[in-house]
Amino acid sequence: MADDSPFTNRHAGEGFFVDPPGGSSGPGVLVLHSWWGLNDWTREFCRRLAGEGYSTLAPDLLGGELPSSETEGETVLAEANPDEMSGLVMSSAHTLRALTPDPNAPIAVVGFSMGASMALWLAARLGHAIGTVVSFYGAQSLDYDDSNAIFQGHYGDNDHLVPTDDQVATESFIRLGGCQTEFHVYPGAGHWFFEEGTNYDAAAAGLAWTRMTQFLDLHHRTS
Repeated sequence: MADDSPFTNRHAGEGFFVDPPGGSSGPGVLVLHSWWGLNDWTREFCRRLAGEGYSTLAPDLLGGELPSSETEGETVLAEANPDEMSGLVMSSAHTLRALTPDPNAPIAVVGFSMGASMALWLAARLGHAIGTVVSFYGAQSLDYDDSNAIFQGHYGDNDHLVPTDDQVATESFIRLGGCQTEFHVYPGAGHWFFEEGTNYDAAAAGLAWTRMTQFLDLHHRTS
């Protein structure tokens, strides 16, 4: 498959797929975007991960919608069908596994905000298929007893959408499920600090990128 291509499948919906340079497939990373949609930044993030040696798939969770304000994002998310979204996330995970060198190997999931909450949900529901989860400013108080994943979280201490109590509760539920986790909090950073645009924090984003890639190298590339 081409290194940099749109991806369409009647089971997995529409999305963006990219292989590592050279065309050979690598370990799979499912990227779940925030309510800003499958935008240029998300595509570039997928390309950066592919440059690290991963085959990356980002499904379009909002059917082509690209909100330009927080108010519009709230509206688009409120109008989205949660069953369709969760089904798309689930089928995209299966599709990505089939595109990797070992279809039986677990994949990693990296999610942002809305997508991070979906990544946490997916790890709790599809334990055998998800080995590594990176959550950027996402929260889910779920039963993680069936999860086999290792979790990494990135949060700002000035987040108006995911307060500290939600961060702590999420990590506590993960630990109660017997899963390994490491959460990082970035002083002064707000929601979406990693994504260029609203609340972008270059220093925090750079540190989070380093931590994320080291985490994936340790727990996913070698798994």
